[in-house]
Amino acid sequence: MTPVSEEMASGARRGGRLIYRHGLMTRLTHWSWAVALFFLLLSGLQIFNAHPTLYIGTQSGFAFDNSVLKMDAIYGPDGQPQGRTTIFGHSFDTSGVFGMSGPAERPAYRGFPAWATVPSYQDLATGRVVHFFFAWVLAVTLLVWLISALVTRRLRRDLLPSGQELRHIPRDIADHARLRFRHDGRYNVLQKLSYGGVLFILFPLVILTGLSMSPTMNAAWPFLLDLFGGRQTARTLHFACMLALVLFFVVHILMVLLAGPLNELRSIITGRYRTRDTVPVTDAASGEPRS
Repeated sequence: MTPVSEEMASGARRGGRLIYRHGLMTRLTHWSWAVALFFLLLSGLQIFNAHPTLYIGTQSGFAFDNSVLKMDAIYGPDGQPQGRTTIFGHSFDTSGVFGMSGPAERPAYRGFPAWATVPSYQDLATGRVVHFFFAWVLAVTLLVWLISALVTRRLRRDLLPSGQELRHIPRDIADHARLRFRHDGRYNVLQKLSYGGVLFILFPLVILTGLSMSPTMNAAWPFLLDLFGGRQTARTLHFACMLALVLFFVVHILMVLLAGPLNELRSIITGRYRTRDTVPVTDAASGEPRS
């Protein structure tokens, strides 16, 4: 018996098996994306603060009434400044977080607070350098992952849901609502759909909308502006993609905590995952433990 088999057999006696769930490429790309998205988010908010207003259309400015989101500071009824966030014409007092933040004696009038941006002080040039660097990290990592997933057939095996799995979506939603998770090392249909949505919809969309805001890319690929309805709309869609990725991250972390954080974290660091069954998850073609 090989050392891996002995380890798996020992795991079975404890009520589960230690399987090889995530290959090296999966783990490397996962953490590369995590780092890249962290700095993209914070540097992106730094860039947003240079003009904390989003529009729909091809033009913007005082002569146009096409803003969908605006963060600014105004004087309240008591004559004191307060932060204000306006979404689709509806305004909210967001003092201390959006529009105006920082200590009361030295308030900062900016869209997002200092703790949410890189760098923390207002510096558009540095924010753009950081943002563009990690945008390349994101794009290159996505390309490397896609090539690897196609070569190893992981794309079809682990991320493409079958017709039977799609029919079981209501059941899987009900199981998740009751905190009933499957611990056999395989992705369920909700995971496949959410990961697929991030990899094949959100990542490409955030990259393309980012490119469409570049004057250089506008000259090289002018069709991008037409595709997204102008630079201002592209900027708004870029921001919306960021919000969707943040929501995915929050749900992802919540699911990890509920499913067993130590086991989940071990699987994405070492590749090994302990199941709660006694039947090893194997690859149908080779009969070897799945990676």
